Amino acid sequence: MPKSSLALSQIFEPIRADLEQVDREFARHVQSQVELIPTIGKYIQTSGGKRVRPAVLLMASRMSGYTGEQAALFAASIEFIHTATLVHDDIIDGSELRRGRLAVHSRWGNDITVLLGDYLYIKSMSMALTYDTLDIVRLLCDVTLKMIEGELYQLTKNGDAGITEDEHFDIIRRKTAYLFGGSAEIGGLLGKVTPERQQALREYGFNLGMAFQIVDDILDVVGDASRLGKPAGTDVREGNVTLVMIHALNDGSAIDVRALERLIRKKRKQDADVRRALTLLRDSGAVETARRDAEVYGQQAKKALDILADSEAKRNMVRLVDYVLSRDT
Repeated sequence: MPKSSLALSQIFEPIRADLEQVDREFARHVQSQVELIPTIGKYIQTSGGKRVRPAVLLMASRMSGYTGEQAALFAASIEFIHTATLVHDDIIDGSELRRGRLAVHSRWGNDITVLLGDYLYIKSMSMALTYDTLDIVRLLCDVTLKMIEGELYQLTKNGDAGITEDEHFDIIRRKTAYLFGGSAEIGGLLGKVTPERQQALREYGFNLGMAFQIVDDILDVVGDASRLGKPAGTDVREGNVTLVMIHALNDGSAIDVRALERLIRKKRKQDADVRRALTLLRDSGAVETARRDAEVYGQQAKKALDILADSEAKRNMVRLVDYVLSRDT
């Protein structure tokens, strides 16, 4: 696994002022006469998210020659969509923690959190309609629909130890990769690049998103819970069958595959069940196989940028791939 030579803060340094503007746009658009909405919005905003998706949009727009004010607004809209999916996902998964703090539903309850997620989805579209850019609004609508479809599809596969690799990839394409791809593509649309370059940016973001999600699933098996901000083995406990699990079930000749399959299928898992499943996954060699899959997507993300002229933004987009592949949180 390649190691990034730069911290995320260094990679984002050229767009730091733009990211600060994204935070201001987020705070401004979450204001409401209903006091609870900005209260929860501030709680979410200060929870320590990396802002990778907005940063992808900002870097892509820079690389495309765009430096106007619309980039920060659309980046904030992307963050609204991402945040909406997180608060809904935490309810569905029953996750008590998010980034080391109580998840929104754990603090304010499911009813309020569902409505807040709905508010964020609709607000993101309202923000995008600020400018006469229906092509971007259509893109955001399409991506959001794919994300919701991905969540629904994943629920139908919950605890399904027989899920195929293709089915799993379809889920993470919808849940994660399309939003990354859309973020980069919007940067190209703002810069009015050629269709060929727009497609290159979309492919960059899409493949970066695939790598990001695979690494996320790896960290759930081998990551440090104190750094992740949530307990290890969350996917195992919730029945979300990840690529690591699929590789272990298909190729884990060094472990008791039947035991792992039973643990994945088990509805009510105890702490001991989760610990046993994690041990099997770590001993199976599946983590290393999944890392190689992530690296393939990372290389495809870099290759997609080949047709674009060299620039500081392009170099940092390449560095971002290395960061994603090497991250430990």
